[in-house]
Amino acid sequence: MAPDLPGFGATPPPSVAWGSPEYSDAVARLIESEDGPMGPAVVVGHSLGGRVAAVLAARRSELVRALVLTGAPLVPRPGPRPGPPAGFRAVRALHRLGILGEQRMERARRRHGSVDYLSADGVMRNVLVRLVNETYAETLRAVRCPVELIWGANDTEVPLAVAEGICACVPQAVLTVCPGAGHLIPLERPAEVRAAVERVLAAV
Repeated sequence: MAPDLPGFGATPPPSVAWGSPEYSDAVARLIESEDGPMGPAVVVGHSLGGRVAAVLAARRSELVRALVLTGAPLVPRPGPRPGPPAGFRAVRALHRLGILGEQRMERARRRHGSVDYLSADGVMRNVLVRLVNETYAETLRAVRCPVELIWGANDTEVPLAVAEGICACVPQAVLTVCPGAGHLIPLERPAEVRAAVERVLAAV
């Protein structure tokens, strides 16, 4: 089953900016759906979906048999985190003071924003800002189920060092590195993802 998370597909966005807790609640309701409870389930999460899956496992452990995560930014990538350019910070400060209008602010966002941010609009921009600013140290410490990490050796969006950081926080995590693969592991290495699901199903 592939959930269509609100705002990321055909399902309308939420009325307010959701974070991982609210998205995990939506997935929990699906697992507990009146059409027939499925849980506990093996939950596969890629990138942002990995954030949601980890929070679900931490908050509703009775619903999650195991996690299979790919490209999930659950720990900070190594090195200093670059902040916004000084020009953008200045425009943002003047916008907040009411000196510059929304049109000028939007031009600055389009010049400096990420691809994901620029492709979103309305409340989904606030969703992305909220998700990017979440931290998951306590979440990872609360995960008790088996965890399989399938990572691309050439992932530049969420590099392999992030997966190694997750392993340091989650002792039961098992890391499989896919040589030559990038960030889109579910598309680039579907066989490895399937094999991970089969391993955790056989083990629990």
